[in-house]
Amino acid sequence: MKLSDLLENQAAVSENLQDTEISLVTDDNRKIIENSLFVCIKGETFDGHSVAAKALEQGAAAVVCERDLGLGKRQILVSDSRACYGALCAAWFGHPERKMRFIGVTGTNGKTTTTSVIKHILTKNGHKVGLIGTIQNEIGDEAVHTNNTTPLTFELMQLYDRMYRSGCDTVVMEVSSFGLVQKRIGLTHFEIAVFTNLTQDHLDYHKTMENYYQAKKMLFDVCDKAVINTDDEYGKRLYQEISCEKYSCASKGDFAYRPVSVTAGGTDFILNHKKISMLMTGYFNIANATAAYAVCRLYGLEDTQILPALESCTGVRGRCEVIPTGKDFSVICDYAHTPDAIENILENVKLYTENRLVCLFGCGGNRDKTKRPRMAQAAARFADRLIVTSDNPRDEDPEAIIRDILEGLADSKTPYEVVTDRREAIHHAIRTAQPGDVIVLAGKGHEDYQIFAGNYHTHFDEREVVAEALKELDQA
Repeated sequence: MKLSDLLENQAAVSENLQDTEISLVTDDNRKIIENSLFVCIKGETFDGHSVAAKALEQGAAAVVCERDLGLGKRQILVSDSRACYGALCAAWFGHPERKMRFIGVTGTNGKTTTTSVIKHILTKNGHKVGLIGTIQNEIGDEAVHTNNTTPLTFELMQLYDRMYRSGCDTVVMEVSSFGLVQKRIGLTHFEIAVFTNLTQDHLDYHKTMENYYQAKKMLFDVCDKAVINTDDEYGKRLYQEISCEKYSCASKGDFAYRPVSVTAGGTDFILNHKKISMLMTGYFNIANATAAYAVCRLYGLEDTQILPALESCTGVRGRCEVIPTGKDFSVICDYAHTPDAIENILENVKLYTENRLVCLFGCGGNRDKTKRPRMAQAAARFADRLIVTSDNPRDEDPEAIIRDILEGLADSKTPYEVVTDRREAIHHAIRTAQPGDVIVLAGKGHEDYQIFAGNYHTHFDEREVVAEALKELDQA
């Protein structure tokens, strides 16, 4: 593609470069090839401007930068290189973001379930849907591996292009605060955007809850219609502050819901005066299901199309997922890794626990340390027994992480044990289970790995570990 066509009048470029055929657009200096266009982006630990001259030596046709680097006519000056990169990547793939309908979901908890339910309903009604999210990306029925909730800009536009070429008419997307602040979504404009809730998370990156909120709020500058959980305090604030067409999902709102009952087999609730019986368990899933319903109504579907599909949805891997045991106790796997998420899952499971509610959990390394004692306090509030263990320790000492967690249990009367190795902790939980117990394995959810120092990933699937422990129990 010619450089002038790629830029689409974003910036002035010298005449001798206008007709240059660009071979690649990248912000990664390790990927530079002959006649590529290198975009200089300043990140947290690395500034692309520092290698701009070297990029030209490596064969780049030109560099896009935010300040004069003394590189003459081969530098293209822009005010915001991140924003420019998003537009360049979109142009490189022929603007797939203009060819499909986009639904975005943001918030701390509930994004994965909400996007999955929306996709399920739309698919049941004849749409081919692309899904972008935490567990995996999906192109219709095809699963595509992902490393980030919101992929990096070039990879995101490339994924859009694959989705469009495969026949997708709609993309349902988890939009992370990182993706918004770092402008990974490029020129994407959302027909409908959803806000689920906001609780403490990612403060290692955002530093304050206000920064975190402002990051999430950015989604509602690039949407036509908003669906907001106004039972959440930040949701109430957001509803007042945004100017797009907006609808409230709450116990009292445009889309109003009221819980009826919850069991291990599902949840009943009233939605706009209609009784819904869904297979997903947990009162917290009512808000997710209501948001999905609201989106599909705004999308143009009728109740006769939405409700049967909603009631047939079985939920998401790693989200209040029951792992079969064949025993007189139960095991549930859930991704809960924030104080609020721990509280939500335990409060709901407690409702149908016949004996003890046991919570096994840890906290991730290289992440917000302040939430560690709060996670423990939340778990102790509802569980009858705690097993404190590792999650993804990354570059931190697992024992040091656990010490931070235990600070939250200093005044608690809830009995707890520390078993640092997570595999052994799960085996211990299974060995010591009593009839009627429910064991909640919190934190890993869909993940099938653990991360240790140096970003070393080792295979770790809790379903497999539970199966090992049950086999050991049978042989004892």
